[in-house]
Amino acid sequence: MNSNKNLENTLLSPARRQLLAGAAVLVGGLSFGAPAHAEGEDDVTHVAEAIHQEIVFNASHKKVYDALTQTAQFQKVIDLSAATQAMAISKQPAEISGEPGGAFTIFGGHIVGRQIELVPEQRIVQAWRVANWDPGVFSIAHFELKDQAGATTLVFNHTGFPAGQGAHLAEGWRINYWRPLAKVLA
Repeated sequence: MNSNKNLENTLLSPARRQLLAGAAVLVGGLSFGAPAHAEGEDDVTHVAEAIHQEIVFNASHKKVYDALTQTAQFQKVIDLSAATQAMAISKQPAEISGEPGGAFTIFGGHIVGRQIELVPEQRIVQAWRVANWDPGVFSIAHFELKDQAGATTLVFNHTGFPAGQGAHLAEGWRINYWRPLAKVLA
């Protein structure tokens, strides 16, 4: 009988451990108001596009920062952009707040958003959207300015935009921001 009891413990031990672990997860989840299932895979998507670009400008951090955050300076970028040259965008002038939480409207109202974080000459983080995206959909545009031997490297990351827009947006950043910005800063 003792050998049967040992065999039973050996065979049932992993199941008992699973049962106890499952009960602990259930009790822990209930105590914190979390769902009572442990799968979690249904809650997380693993498909997302992101844009990462690094551009070197022959200008100081201050000049690059000012060109991206000051209305008059950025209007010059818009005026040289491919969007202005190829599309009939509204003549509505750019409006850019220099304060965290402030709004911006650029490219004739085609791009709108809010300044999330502004660290002068170092970082700009924006809630950024194209006007024809679904209401309430914003992405995050992150501009980090780094010194590179008398020039400035802009490390740019763009995340959270609608699926399928990555290639179009990446090209848009190149032809509507970086190329005309380089000309403005020259």
